[in-house]
Amino acid sequence: MAAGIAAYRSGNAPDILQVFEVGTATMMYSKGAIKPVADVMKEGGQKFDPKAYIPAVAGYYTAPNGQMLSFPFNSSTTVFYYNKDAFKNAGLDPEKAPATWPEVVSAAAKLKASGSQCPFTTSWMSWAQLESFSAWHNTSYASKNNGFGGLDARLEFNSPLHVRHFENLSNMSKQGLFVYKGRASKPITSFTSGECAMFIGSSGSYASVKRDAKFKFAESALPYYPDVQGAPQNTIVGGASLWVMSGKPAASYKGVAAFFTFLSSPKVQSESHMRTGYLPITTAAYELTEKAGFYKENPGTDVAVNQMIKKTTDKSRGVRLGNLPQIRAIEDEETELIWTGKKTPKEALDSAVKRGNELLVKFQAANK
Repeated sequence: MAAGIAAYRSGNAPDILQVFEVGTATMMYSKGAIKPVADVMKEGGQKFDPKAYIPAVAGYYTAPNGQMLSFPFNSSTTVFYYNKDAFKNAGLDPEKAPATWPEVVSAAAKLKASGSQCPFTTSWMSWAQLESFSAWHNTSYASKNNGFGGLDARLEFNSPLHVRHFENLSNMSKQGLFVYKGRASKPITSFTSGECAMFIGSSGSYASVKRDAKFKFAESALPYYPDVQGAPQNTIVGGASLWVMSGKPAASYKGVAAFFTFLSSPKVQSESHMRTGYLPITTAAYELTEKAGFYKENPGTDVAVNQMIKKTTDKSRGVRLGNLPQIRAIEDEETELIWTGKKTPKEALDSAVKRGNELLVKFQAANK
């Protein structure tokens, strides 16, 4: 992302730049560096209907005026994976995933009793257990509609619900029911190796799980706290989108528009979705996949879509904050202190909010 913006400043930018979802605000405020995808499609003479895209996906990359800014490509979301063989060995129903967090704790206890050294783990602590957790519970991650309402948004993930959740994870950690396996996507190998029996990760990991796991597994919806009003709501998008850089000749934009039309065709999106586990970004691609019988033949592979197709709220549309990659790093640093016993969940979340807000203040000042 930084290299792409720098390349634009020096006049050497590519036509298309792939940027992960947390870079959305930075790209938006990159002062003339990007050309909105809606404009590219119109000028390129290609039919383009934002309503054709899954709402939670399109909404993440849409400006306040309703204009889509970038093209959703490898979009994913958080899902729950579990080892069906381990469940059976623990006396659990291998066809029924825990639907709530209390059920996760109960299942983890039975898995541990059956010999599991890692009943539950999670990848992407910041994305899965803070950002997506907030949306799933229809609870604010940050003010100003999680940043969609303006640059003066401030972090709010030290609420009673967030503290309660991390106290729950902390207690699970102390009992050996939750084992922290590292940042970002690193924990996935702990699941595919069979070490960890339950795992929250990206739907985009489906292909690698299917390839590497030597056991029967299934995907399910994220667990939630049943006493929280509005839960479960929807999860938020992960992965990346394609941004079109400005200052290119009309012929280049015509080619980009044609390429995006190809990428968004139901056939291409459906095949990509079935192969990788990334979302079929359009409703038509989802319907084509369903018609082909893929979901019946591969139970659980429709979980990611079902979590995303629900109409979003101001609290569940997603997160649009400047310096979000750095904020995620802070969240990782602070929550790691919980698992080592150096901070309480409240202390860690309060500190992460304070440090993160300092970065938001700087981003606001730089982009007024």
